[in-house]
Amino acid sequence: MKIVLAQLNTTVGDIDGNTRKILAAVKKAARQHAELVIFPEAAITGYPALDLWNDRGFIAANLRALDKLAGKIGDTAALVGYIDFNRARTGNPLQNCAALLHKGKIRARQAKTLLPTYDVFDEDRYFAPALSNKPINFKGVKLGVTICEDVWTESRLAQRHLYRENPVRELMRRQPDLIVNLSASPFHIGKPDLRRELLCGHAKKHGIPFLYCNQVGGNDNLVFDGGSLAVDRAGRVVARGAQFKEELINLEFPFPQNTAPAPDPGISDTEQAARALSLGIGDFVRKCGFSSVILGLSGGIDSAVVAALAVDALGPENVIGVSMPTRYTSGISKNDARELAGNLGLTQFHELPIEGVFGAFTDALKTPFKGMKPDTAEENLQARIRGTMLMAISNKLRALLLATGNKSEFSVGYSTLYGDMNGALAPLGDAPKVLVYDIARWYNTTRERGIPRRTITRAPSAELRPGQTDQDDLPPYETIDPIIAAYIEHNAVPEEIAAQGFASRTVAGILARIDRNEFKRKQAPPVLKITTKAFGTGRRMPIARGYHR
Repeated sequence: MKIVLAQLNTTVGDIDGNTRKILAAVKKAARQHAELVIFPEAAITGYPALDLWNDRGFIAANLRALDKLAGKIGDTAALVGYIDFNRARTGNPLQNCAALLHKGKIRARQAKTLLPTYDVFDEDRYFAPALSNKPINFKGVKLGVTICEDVWTESRLAQRHLYRENPVRELMRRQPDLIVNLSASPFHIGKPDLRRELLCGHAKKHGIPFLYCNQVGGNDNLVFDGGSLAVDRAGRVVARGAQFKEELINLEFPFPQNTAPAPDPGISDTEQAARALSLGIGDFVRKCGFSSVILGLSGGIDSAVVAALAVDALGPENVIGVSMPTRYTSGISKNDARELAGNLGLTQFHELPIEGVFGAFTDALKTPFKGMKPDTAEENLQARIRGTMLMAISNKLRALLLATGNKSEFSVGYSTLYGDMNGALAPLGDAPKVLVYDIARWYNTTRERGIPRRTITRAPSAELRPGQTDQDDLPPYETIDPIIAAYIEHNAVPEEIAAQGFASRTVAGILARIDRNEFKRKQAPPVLKITTKAFGTGRRMPIARGYHR
């Protein structure tokens, strides 16, 4: 049997567009004489549709699309993810389902059993679980159909088993010939290796081949990396889809005996992070109905990396850079911003000094500030002027504003509300500062003219007062970032973090900063998730609280 894994980039809520993509993939696979095409989870509605799934009209529209799609499916069958109403009298009103379409009809349906509620997932809010899972017979092959979380039962990612049910084990009692998984599994650094380990472990343990079809593309704060897999019964990867792009992966089942293992592409974590961020930027902009972006270019590392990734995602003609120097902006920074714009080929770069505006504000504030020394109020005022300027240009040119802050800054509050935190998206908001530097260095290995070398080598500075550097107020980022990761991503207590070799006083200071800046992060733009725990939907902390570590 010729099978195709169709890892598509679907858009949440675009039922018609998603259905057209599905049908186009089936037609292309049919020309290649495929007998079955497997699609990602919830491909018709897009994933995750969140509270759109509560709209009964939306669910009805997705079901009409499924029926219409089934009527257009001929000899080449399609296994498609969609959302169905729960026909049982108890439980949530919906189910996350897969349907087998063949020769004009819906031949079989299977609901998802395991509904994750951790991190960014909240499926138990919407769906009822499947009560059973039986293989689907198709052309003499017994297909064991699972949906995403259904196979995440034996992962080293979890410190404990989350579910009593084990859909793979239940299927194996019914002796399927093949297990397939329709997935929408978001990317984070290390996730592709976890998936491979998981699926290969299942295949080897149960002695059965696995086909895994994963969604690709960005939807809001999540980036899906594709990387679909075919694993033989010995636990070897015999085919793999590309990362971060749409692809149809052609397979022959049963796998020929002489099939060699698929080579590991060997993409570094840094490159994967960069490609995920670029894909996330491009899809966020386009799926929100924009074509161009604007950002402030300070001459520093963060804005340089965001600009470079945006250019990769959208093209230089669709990225507007704005330099807004004050008396504290060094000549080096101004020159590096200009050089960056030239290196990236930006067709729109503006240098708009804000010294006069800053002076007007400080003059207007003389009375309430009388007798007080300049401090963070004046520093933040500069950032807020810049944020206002960028928002004005964004409104006028209809270019979506990108904030340039990174995870380290968002963690410890080294960012200004209504200033440099302005924006519709913060691409680096889940990228620690050290990783930002790694991405900059990687980026420069891929092209002749990239981020100015001096931007990477000189000490980071907000340049809001004379001679300022970040380390005037903070420990080195090489110290900060592991502490943040331990606290945010691994939920470590202070004693555990200090045991990693950090001074207890330093740990306490960083954790206190993280806790007291929750109010800022609640007002921050969405960030693109690339670690195991990002700020936003996957981390829900109260702002006002009496407990601190």
